[in-house]
Amino acid sequence: MTEANRQTIATRKYQQKAGLIAKSYKIKRDIAERFGKACEAAGVSQAAKISELMESFIKEQSGGRHE
Repeated sequence: MTEANRQTIATRKYQQKAGLIAKSYKIKRDIAERFGKACEAAGVSQAAKISELMESFIKEQSGGRHE
């Protein structure tokens, strides 16, 4: 097994343990590019900001209750 394969396995194992999944969405290029630049300027990862936005929307839709 090569080093890359060991790293890939370790990464997958960590992601599974942490409960991380990959999601794919289609979004207009302009929005994606501006969002990426805004996240970079703010010093936050796109994944972290998307998660924050999702949590905010979930709370808004559930009246503040955690589902």
